[in-house]
Amino acid sequence: MYAILIAGAPACGKTTLARRLSGELRIPAVSKDDIKELLFDAAGFRSREEKVALGRGSEQILYYFAGRLLDAGQPVILENNFESSSQEGLSRLFAPRGCRTLTLLLQAPADALYARYLQREKSPERHPGHIHNTSYPPPAGAPAPSPLTREQFLSGIARRGMADFHFGQTLTVDATFPERIDIPALAAAIRSWAEG
Repeated sequence: MYAILIAGAPACGKTTLARRLSGELRIPAVSKDDIKELLFDAAGFRSREEKVALGRGSEQILYYFAGRLLDAGQPVILENNFESSSQEGLSRLFAPRGCRTLTLLLQAPADALYARYLQREKSPERHPGHIHNTSYPPPAGAPAPSPLTREQFLSGIARRGMADFHFGQTLTVDATFPERIDIPALAAAIRSWAEG
């Protein structure tokens, strides 16, 4: 049995890649952010601490569903801002099941990542629970908070170990231009690894 982890810094295109690979490989993909958005809408939060707690809960739900799929003999794609602190939870998920893992680590230049982060923060498609940090739903008329500065954005990625995360075997994917990633070729490499 095996699992594919899609990792990398925020705004590097992980969710889009997970969905495209899921369709190409016919393997279910589970995203922590999708779970978190459901919890934001169902429970909301009234402080930064509550928001962080929902994030931790989302990760536990991610692992729960991955475990159920693996126990049923189904490979799975997991997408998340995996970081150094994720290692322990992933070990608890995969080690008892003897599950092989391949990390697809998306990488892009810092300026490209920050530009995409800023664009995403302004997008009406971005779930507002990700943007607001102290209250969701926000009070009526509350302005959206200012985005992180370039230094804050990059230092957070480095501090949390997102840009060089790996678990099991790792394949680096150039995400400078996410739309140019050759999905059939990447899927073929994954199939070759899975059969090896």
